[in-house]
Amino acid sequence: MNTAGTNVDNVLYDPLTKARELPLPSRESMLNRAPSVKRFWEDNNELLVDAWRAWEATDESPSIISGSSLLDAKMRDTVGKAWQDPSTEIAVEDLWQEISPKVFQAQFFDPESLFELREYLKSVADSGIPTRPPYGIALNRYGAMLDPRSVGYLAAPGFQSFYRELMDRYMRPIARLLFPGVIGYDNQTFGFSIQYQTGMDTSLQPHTDASAATLNINMNLPDETYTGSEVDFYDKETGKVNRVAFKPGTAIIHRGHVPHAAQPITSGTRSNMVLWLYGDRMQIPTQGIDVEPVDACQRWTVPTVKADSYAPF
Repeated sequence: MNTAGTNVDNVLYDPLTKARELPLPSRESMLNRAPSVKRFWEDNNELLVDAWRAWEATDESPSIISGSSLLDAKMRDTVGKAWQDPSTEIAVEDLWQEISPKVFQAQFFDPESLFELREYLKSVADSGIPTRPPYGIALNRYGAMLDPRSVGYLAAPGFQSFYRELMDRYMRPIARLLFPGVIGYDNQTFGFSIQYQTGMDTSLQPHTDASAATLNINMNLPDETYTGSEVDFYDKETGKVNRVAFKPGTAIIHRGHVPHAAQPITSGTRSNMVLWLYGDRMQIPTQGIDVEPVDACQRWTVPTVKADSYAPF
């Protein structure tokens, strides 16, 4: 195993070993969001970034394939054509079924290709490098913050290329296509992975997201079954609750202001990646404001603004 460090002033700097030796905050302090937990991630963020880079250079780190190669063939092909000719974007829109008002579902990842992503995330969890889980859930060992704006994020350069591809090539133009009001509030990104586990992190209470748009992608393998853990979407106009179950590789996209909740998981595990878009300084569009129509070509672009440092949690 190659864990060579950098020789600085005749002192060997070995970030991988140093990161693995860090004493982690307790589960109780993480769940209570104690000030010491925030200091731990902030004080060690630079070290952890260096450790992930060093880890990726070792034999322990599997190579991660490109985001496009994981995609369902229809999603990949229609999105690819829309980037070449935005006038074909209707074929992308047709892949998404409206399952609740302004909530859409589609096959996003190819279920048979997810093994490589899951194996990569297992290697991340087994790396010994502290990775900050979402919501301060210490036992959720497959949960991680994914965006550089989050201290303690999964900073392996290969993963970051994969993550950026999902955001820039897929999520943003799809969100702009389905929700025209997000344009101008989609410069900034945020993401995390999470695994709902029986007897541990089993549900999520009704809430809205601090996002312009949310993309929730299931990463379960075809033979990974679970019961429960459906997602409820609340229709404010009718009061109806629309309950949706994930299948391997499917994704749900919705505006952040749509109320939703996760039902308790009763057996097995559910693994998901959750991606957000919002504007600079965490701005989100105001509901009910008329949206100016834009040309299709404007949707299929990548913002050139720099990432800011604001993070929802």
